[in-house]
Amino acid sequence: MLAHMRWTDGPLVGFDTETTGVDVAHDRIVTAALVVRHGLQGLPQERTWIIDPGVEIPEAASAIHGVTTEHARRLGRPPAEALEEIAAALAAAIADGAAVVAFNASYDLTILEHELVRHHLPTLHERLGRRPDAVLDPLVLDRALDRFRPGKRKLVDLAALYGVSTGELHAADVDVTATLDVLRALVGRFPELAEVPLPQMHARQIRAHRGWALGFNRWLREQGFDHPGAETTWPYHDPFAPPSEEIEAIVAAAREAALARSIGLTAPAPRRAEPPMQEPRAS
Repeated sequence: MLAHMRWTDGPLVGFDTETTGVDVAHDRIVTAALVVRHGLQGLPQERTWIIDPGVEIPEAASAIHGVTTEHARRLGRPPAEALEEIAAALAAAIADGAAVVAFNASYDLTILEHELVRHHLPTLHERLGRRPDAVLDPLVLDRALDRFRPGKRKLVDLAALYGVSTGELHAADVDVTATLDVLRALVGRFPELAEVPLPQMHARQIRAHRGWALGFNRWLREQGFDHPGAETTWPYHDPFAPPSEEIEAIVAAAREAALARSIGLTAPAPRRAEPPMQEPRAS
């Protein structure tokens, strides 16, 4: 990418997956989408994949993304074949200077690396000689730029907040388009983002995510939760870190208990403080 070009005018590659679950080390990719735009205003070029993961797709996962085991077996590609295409296309876009745009990027990038290893394929790290170092994650950016806003921060929530129209979310291609549009809206609200070079944007998100995770984990400890907390690294994370839905369930339970106490449904208990920032959540 030319040195004088703002990243908002350069190539962007949106990436999203739908999977069998939330465990990056053991769950499988069922669908994936790559959407390339040349600048935030550019017309998209889209590629999508449906994969037969070789395992049963849990009903809970199918209820989210609509792909059943039978559907994947009938229409899905062999995983090694599809994963090679996904990784090759993503690596080629990155090598050409594209920034990777993904909502909750550490989930999608980490599960992709595990899938590539599982099928004896070169990882992105191996293909590029480095891990992707120009990643833009609207979830991380929104948490950093509007730290104390109450409410959830799922993709659907940010789309509504920033006035982005979406189709039926939890289809990988729809989610990618919505993520790119949310990023465009974020830059519209915080135009200073466009002036920050990509390497600095990436580094700032690493620091922002770590700061958020440390604060959230401190809150968990202070409230007495016996839980390892949120993973502190981004845009890849420790495969042994707990799924974000599990963390959200803890926070939701604490809030429900506090509400029940406030309306007299349960006996008073020691007060739990609110978390310092929004809990993590996959798209």
